[in-house]
Amino acid sequence: MPHENVNGLGILVCGTDVEKLVAWYRAALEPLGARWEEHLLTVGPGAVIGFDQRDDVAERAAEPGRMLVNITVRDIRAAERHLNALGVTWVRPVEEAGDGWYFSTITDPVGNYLQFLQGPVEP
Repeated sequence: MPHENVNGLGILVCGTDVEKLVAWYRAALEPLGARWEEHLLTVGPGAVIGFDQRDDVAERAAEPGRMLVNITVRDIRAAERHLNALGVTWVRPVEEAGDGWYFSTITDPVGNYLQFLQGPVEP
């Protein structure tokens, strides 16, 4: 097996109003189990979402499907109820994709896509 040096993944969500982004992501993800730690949201072992105020990006994502942020959950229907309570915009409602997998896609406040996934109970 090759040398295993990669041990985490982080994404940086950038925008012109970073406080709005942080507030939305915290409201959307903390009730599902994400943890705010200093300036990042930890969404799983070795997986974080960071935020950056930028003046070189548009207020809305020009091609929101170019990069999809995937959030894996244990109970997609509970996530769906929580996200509906926040009034999110669904690009793809929760649907079974086969073999025990469920997929859905929402937009964040600036139009980026977030996919929520639930895998089969047994691998």
